[in-house]
Amino acid sequence: MRIVIFGAGSLGSLFGALLDGAHDVTLVGRDPHISAVREHGLRVTGVDDFEASPAATTDGTELDCDFAVVTVKAYDTAGAARDLATGDVGAAVSLQNGLGNEATLAAGLDCPVVAGTTSHGAMLSEPGVVEWTGRGDVVVGAWRGDGAAGEGGDVSREDEHGRGTAADPASGVAAAFRAASIGAEVESDIGRRLWRKLAVNAAINPVSALARIRNGRVFEGPTAEYAARAAREAADVARAEGVDLDAGAAVEAAQTVARRTADNRSSMFQDVAAGRRTEIDAVSGVVAERADEHGVDAPVNGLLCALLRGWEAGEGLR
Repeated sequence: MRIVIFGAGSLGSLFGALLDGAHDVTLVGRDPHISAVREHGLRVTGVDDFEASPAATTDGTELDCDFAVVTVKAYDTAGAARDLATGDVGAAVSLQNGLGNEATLAAGLDCPVVAGTTSHGAMLSEPGVVEWTGRGDVVVGAWRGDGAAGEGGDVSREDEHGRGTAADPASGVAAAFRAASIGAEVESDIGRRLWRKLAVNAAINPVSALARIRNGRVFEGPTAEYAARAAREAADVARAEGVDLDAGAAVEAAQTVARRTADNRSSMFQDVAAGRRTEIDAVSGVVAERADEHGVDAPVNGLLCALLRGWEAGEGLR
């Protein structure tokens, strides 16, 4: 299959390298990383050590592919949709942090949108080299406008080539990942998965970024209670939106991820350390805003969002 990875940062580059073993992959990203991939290929270290040779470009317009995996920062999603809309894209697959990316893609593209989550970990070591910091899973589901799986019954339908159907693009995406030996499954209740991931990110990312600590320390010492409160608040908002997410289960999921990725620096911590804008708007920000809409209390998410937005403003990043 022809697959575009739109957003060849750490995670996008990892998936590009893994998918390149079974598909025709094109990375879309920025220099100097893209130039290094074009000249020397893409090397993966960490969990496994291998080299891949995907095509690579800095121009995301007029691309032709069976599906595009979107891994840009949440605030760049609208731009990604504009670029992809100039080409011929069979489906767009969001494997991004935060909530709302699928709606943004759907608004800008005339193709099916697939929502997804992943627990794989990656970090760009240098241009042309990505460190695979943790093996995880991929879960996808067809998005219809509310984060839920597409209507129409069986969510695992595939055509005779294993590509999925127009009514069920998620199964084709999962099959393509599995063809490259990447564990992937289709989830009928993808909305719940997205909210659970949001609760995990709300607990770990802003706390680790503000405290400058690795994931494993978030639920230790003085930050532990605030991380747990952030996850519980996200679950409270999810339930207000009709998503069945227990607060205790959300905290447990965040603690499990923190333990499993104990030595990792969260993506938000990496952004702050590098002086880059963060995805706080699509994580703590969306929790706080939707909490206000539903009359739910979410003071910890509101404070975490305000602190990181204040830092960004002071650095001239907003």
